[in-house]
Amino acid sequence: MDAVRVALLREVLAGTEWPGAARRFAGTLRSSVVPHRGGLLLVGTEEYEPWHLAAHLVDEAAWSGLPELAPTLVRHRVRPDDPAHLAVGLGRLEAAGRGATLLMVVPERPDAGLLQRVHDARRAGATVLSLDGGDTELRGLAHETLTVTEEAGVDLDTVQHLVSAAAGENSLPSPRGSRRFRDRLSHLADRLTAPPPARW
Repeated sequence: MDAVRVALLREVLAGTEWPGAARRFAGTLRSSVVPHRGGLLLVGTEEYEPWHLAAHLVDEAAWSGLPELAPTLVRHRVRPDDPAHLAVGLGRLEAAGRGATLLMVVPERPDAGLLQRVHDARRAGATVLSLDGGDTELRGLAHETLTVTEEAGVDLDTVQHLVSAAAGENSLPSPRGSRRFRDRLSHLADRLTAPPPARW
């Protein structure tokens, strides 16, 4: 989802709790990963892998000049022929400790094995954040939660877009020359005011 669509989404949701809640959660995420220079692990359930959130966080990491936002996607099933960035299995959670941030995206109740791994990572010092559907056991393990229930009026995918966009906002310019927020805003204004493409 590009900046224009995110802006429209925020406009639609203005007056609800979601833009502010997403910004608070994204602020917690940033304050957890930036001081440790990364260490962000992103994991879902066996049935739901948060591919889109991973991709959006990679984009926000590049645009904001905060490489720490780029996550490692931890997968429940890894095949031998998977490329390296898709070949990180659940065993990676066992190595998570102090300095690591574990971001869970869990629409429904996770299985007991995943909950145990998350519990162990937290005991070893990892920070646990949860975007979830309201599972009480997972919420009890997380340091910070953003819960999206069926009655919320939005779905978990929409909230993930809000969180990822908010995570990359208002950062300091990167010494590597990555685009600043003001540059992104200027680019957005140019796109909105550009004439339509010529049709032949």
